[in-house]
Amino acid sequence: MSRNSLWFAAILITATSIFAQDVRYNFDKNADFTKFKTYKWVPIKDAQPINQIVERQIQTAIDAQLTQKGLSKLDTDKADLYIGYQTAIGTEKQFNSYSTDWGYGGGWGRGGWYGGGMGSSMTTGSTTTIYTGQLALDMYDSSNHSLVWRGAASKTLDPKAKPDKQEKNLNKAVAKLLKNYPPKVKS
Repeated sequence: MSRNSLWFAAILITATSIFAQDVRYNFDKNADFTKFKTYKWVPIKDAQPINQIVERQIQTAIDAQLTQKGLSKLDTDKADLYIGYQTAIGTEKQFNSYSTDWGYGGGWGRGGWYGGGMGSSMTTGSTTTIYTGQLALDMYDSSNHSLVWRGAASKTLDPKAKPDKQEKNLNKAVAKLLKNYPPKVKS
């Protein structure tokens, strides 16, 4: 494999891991998810507040997915599920280094083999800040206030992305997050 092919493969693997969404979920295996038909939004105590635009986008995305799953939203305490979410944004530093080699070395000339010439090598580096967003969604059985389902989706964020692109990524993350809801309980 050529050196360029190795670099391309490394870049492709890195890009795939950076831009992929990571989704995890867990649930109470004793909960009867067939009885949950309605839900109500509830705030999570001590959750970091977010701006109203993002809050509305998150709730709209989740509402759309839950509607597809057969759940109906209520504004009363008679709902079967209480649903809340939390968000977080983290940062990481990535160090990139580049090495450049140039010059000329030994080789064949008119007079035969000649020795090495002059050359140079220089390594430069830079750091990049990577933003990672996480959305955690909790579902509580309203009859006993116990947590029955929890899911979390995380993804690298592009702070320069246009609002439409950000909302599209949010909708994809929520769809992936709720893909396996209701959970299939194995007997």
